[in-house]
Amino acid sequence: MNNLDSDKHSPSSPKAVAPLAGTVIGLDIGGTKTRGVRFEDGTPVRDESAGSSNVQNVTREQAKANLAELFAKIGGGNVAEVYAGSGGIDTDEDAQALADLIAPHVPGARITVVHDSRLLLAAGGASTGVAVIAGTGSAAWGRNEAGEEARAGGWGYLLGDEGSGYWLGREAVRHSLRRMNQGLEPDVLSRALLESCGVDEPGKLIALFHSPETGRRFWAQQARLVVEAADSGDETSVALVNQAGRDLADLATQAVRQLGIDGPVILGSGLGMNVVRLQETFRERLAEAGIADVRILQQDPVFGVPRLVAEQRA
Repeated sequence: MNNLDSDKHSPSSPKAVAPLAGTVIGLDIGGTKTRGVRFEDGTPVRDESAGSSNVQNVTREQAKANLAELFAKIGGGNVAEVYAGSGGIDTDEDAQALADLIAPHVPGARITVVHDSRLLLAAGGASTGVAVIAGTGSAAWGRNEAGEEARAGGWGYLLGDEGSGYWLGREAVRHSLRRMNQGLEPDVLSRALLESCGVDEPGKLIALFHSPETGRRFWAQQARLVVEAADSGDETSVALVNQAGRDLADLATQAVRQLGIDGPVILGSGLGMNVVRLQETFRERLAEAGIADVRILQQDPVFGVPRLVAEQRA
């Protein structure tokens, strides 16, 4: 949980900010879980997780229950600030709704809610540039030196989330069903998917996919099957991972162009930080667009919170 050196990426880093004083809680709220880190004078002292508290993915009641579970683990008390990054924060109303759920756990604390991609940029040691989330969902967000912001994607799994874990899982299902319709036997990827899902033939994937017993998290978890099959040389899986990398790069390029900057572009979250093939395709696609300053996040986005709070206080 070491903090990234704030001067490591000097071209896009701001001047040094004063050390962070007091108790700050950082929240990273994804589609499948809520992660909270308690910082004391800038040092992480507790790191806990609970289920998602993003009301676009769970009910308001479930979000409240998951936040209660998290704060029971991480502690409340004399908290100066809570800085939360979450998917689906598209309006001031979205931000306020989430802040209202957090507030009862931290009486008197200042609460800031932003789109979760902002955490990623800060965790990469940058104040300007474009952050790309490649996890359960996907999105790109950036800011230039004039303070202008741009965003691409982040529309949720029904409308977008190209290149995400959910997208890969869904495409594996679609691939298996296409083979079934063509009268072909299950291939490497299809067999792995059937085994993981506990069904014996592709047709049963249809009901399972639409079942209330599965959801975004379940299908996003199947992305690992695509990655593993790609690593073993399966051509279909290689093509899917490469497409994910290109789609994510296209989101980044859109945001870079809107902001009129050259970078950096920082790729993070589960897929982005861990799948080398996707990273390589991502870099190649951006290079084709003339974007060379591309970085892979080396720490989880929530550890960007001390930087964001310090900048906010400056």
